[in-house]
Amino acid sequence: MELHSHEPATGAHLWTGAHGDTHAEVAAARSGWAAWAARPFTVRAELLRRFANVVRQRMEPFADLIARETGKPLWEARTEVESVVAKVDISINAYAERTPQRRLDSPMGSRMALRHKPHGVLAVLGPYNFPAHLPNGHIVPALLAGNAVVFKPSEKTPAVGAYLVECFHAAGVPPECVRLLIGGPAEGKALSAHAHIDGLLFTGSARTGLALNRQFAEHPERILALEMGGNNPIVVWDTPDLHSAATLVVQSAFTSAGQRCTAARRLIVEDRLYDGLLETLNTLVGRLIVGPPHAQPQPFMGPVIDNQAADGLTESFLALLMKGGRAIRHLERTDPDRPFLKPAMIDVTNVAERPDVELFGPILQVIRADDFDAAIAEANNTRYGLSASLISQTPQLYDRFWSNVRAGIVNWNRPTNGASSNAPFGGVGWSGNHRPSAYYAADYCAYPVVSNEAESARASIGIGLADA
Repeated sequence: MELHSHEPATGAHLWTGAHGDTHAEVAAARSGWAAWAARPFTVRAELLRRFANVVRQRMEPFADLIARETGKPLWEARTEVESVVAKVDISINAYAERTPQRRLDSPMGSRMALRHKPHGVLAVLGPYNFPAHLPNGHIVPALLAGNAVVFKPSEKTPAVGAYLVECFHAAGVPPECVRLLIGGPAEGKALSAHAHIDGLLFTGSARTGLALNRQFAEHPERILALEMGGNNPIVVWDTPDLHSAATLVVQSAFTSAGQRCTAARRLIVEDRLYDGLLETLNTLVGRLIVGPPHAQPQPFMGPVIDNQAADGLTESFLALLMKGGRAIRHLERTDPDRPFLKPAMIDVTNVAERPDVELFGPILQVIRADDFDAAIAEANNTRYGLSASLISQTPQLYDRFWSNVRAGIVNWNRPTNGASSNAPFGGVGWSGNHRPSAYYAADYCAYPVVSNEAESARASIGIGLADA
């Protein structure tokens, strides 16, 4: 059976590959990980630096492939490849800081040592929105720690996944240590349930993440790291610069066509600022260029990933209207055959039962609030807890916001998205399982081993013995 990939922007055929054999890929990784783990850390780090150089040399073809397979603008695809390159040095620094070797004080002339061991074979399930950067954020730390990896890319972006793995192999990382598993949901389920993996690193939907969490509940011996997105709030309060506020809202909600787990899904705005902000925001959104990745002038955003996603978003927008939402800007499908959507905004202040879901696309729900406590309560009105941002000129409000909002990323006068790889990345609630990635990925790629050591065996029992 074969898997086919098509360009979202044009519908053109891009790539074909055979479905992989889960058992064979896991077995290959299992055969190679011990030798890889036995190599000195400096050797593993040097091979991954070579990987970064390979990617750097292939910057343009790599970015072009990402742009064509995801539909994102070429400028954005280039930033993704740059993130792949930067991840190596960041991960090396993080490994040294988060999982160092240490000597600890110990009595009686012995010594206490702290070292870290890899888990073994780790499965990585990658998403389609950042098909290189996000799985790479798991793979590089896993390899540095001495694990072998079986990587299954999203069935919507297999070409980018295959290219990423090719770059690892071209750099000299042993082929048995980075395995590529092509396939759809069936292969993903088989990989996650495989008896010979030692853990799973996942980025994707909450629905899949919750299923994995239930599945792994019976396997406490395996590590599970989940990053499951968010229903993220951006609050605009007590700010005179409405243009800057509107710009930050647009960047938060509509970059990557809204297909970021940190994208703002809900705009909560102070009642007295509502009319002015929405007028400014509506004008700015109307100027955004939506187009294919290589178009000139360069588009702000491209299509969503496929027609199925576009259809689902359209249905979700209509459902909000049926529940009483008021359209500020309708979700327009510019081409009935392709998944191009113009950004939409809908006031849901008077919608009694708002669905707490991650609408993974360019739809922004707007909610008015008459006091700041109500705004914070509305921000926390979600099972998710990934990212939240406050746009305000008042430091005291930010102190209250930071203290009371429930999220793993809390920003002030910055977008909800654009998280740095030099910091931990993760959330609470349905956004993750307390295994933050990015700089903290080292924490779930190795486990600490404490050793109490002495060069000779000397022991006595001073109490509790009968006379000889």
